[in-house]
Amino acid sequence: MFSTLRYVNQPALSSAAKSFINNGVAKRGMSIAALNGFEGKHFISIDRLSNEELRGLLDLSKKYRDTYGKGSSVDPLTAPKPLTGQSVSMIFQKRSTRTRVSTETGMTLLGGQSLFLGPSDIQLGVNESMRDTALVLSRFNSLVLARVFSHNDVLELSEHATVPVINALSDLHHPLQTLADLMALEDHFGDVKGKTLAWVGDGNNVLHDLMLGGAKLGMNIRVATPQGYEANEGILETTKKLAAENGTQDVFLTTVASEAVKGSDVVVTDTWVSMGQEEEYEQRVKEFDGYQVNADLMAQANPGAVFLHCLPRHPEEVSDEVFYSPQSLVFPEAENRMWT
Repeated sequence: MFSTLRYVNQPALSSAAKSFINNGVAKRGMSIAALNGFEGKHFISIDRLSNEELRGLLDLSKKYRDTYGKGSSVDPLTAPKPLTGQSVSMIFQKRSTRTRVSTETGMTLLGGQSLFLGPSDIQLGVNESMRDTALVLSRFNSLVLARVFSHNDVLELSEHATVPVINALSDLHHPLQTLADLMALEDHFGDVKGKTLAWVGDGNNVLHDLMLGGAKLGMNIRVATPQGYEANEGILETTKKLAAENGTQDVFLTTVASEAVKGSDVVVTDTWVSMGQEEEYEQRVKEFDGYQVNADLMAQANPGAVFLHCLPRHPEEVSDEVFYSPQSLVFPEAENRMWT
């Protein structure tokens, strides 16, 4: 959350990862400089970023962790406060632990203020139009962050707002989660170019940005979804185009989980039943039979493969044996929501 809060408005590691980071320290300043043109822009989805902007946001996130993280030698009282005097209105149609806590904590550490606007505080597009809400909040706040059901709500807010809008989740995209995921993978592997990422589960918003971002970083993408739960066709086509541009393998699509996981370095899943889909629970659990990430499925991946889940998780999605294993990066992944 740090890097996007900072730059939309203004300017435990493996040995491989340590080498990658140490070799890249001199380059980090140059990559972060690429964000100068990002100032004042909306952050809606990963495909709207250039490769240089994606690299810059990831490197800036690492810089913020070095500065504000619990292991930092920097005194939090004297650490830089680049958002002093600025505020973000946080529109939450859907509840979240990580998004709310990371945004509020991040704004405080950077010197700014956050205002939580839940469903009982603001009726987005109901009693007041989306356009009017965007124009009013733009006069009060420096940023607008929106966690909503419909992606059209984010698009309409960004169309009318005169300050940057950050998409904290919609039914089509979840770009902040992808930044956290990619950061966790670089922390573990170092350079992820050439690594293979396998998705097992619903073809949802988390998958959409993760495959876009993975392709931009040169990762091979393999996707298993049950029939009827495929990813958005337009986003798949964009991912295929990015894969070709960045020299990766063709995007592999299947309905068999083990086929996607075979030969992968990263296995990712997400909730099978998102907020607002509770009435579909029994049907979805039945149709996702065979998609649980467990030890047998992870055994199909390459040696040293890791597991990601954006949380909250449910036991039908991933076994405890995998979720709490050394292969699991879910808690570093969750922490990275703060820094990205």
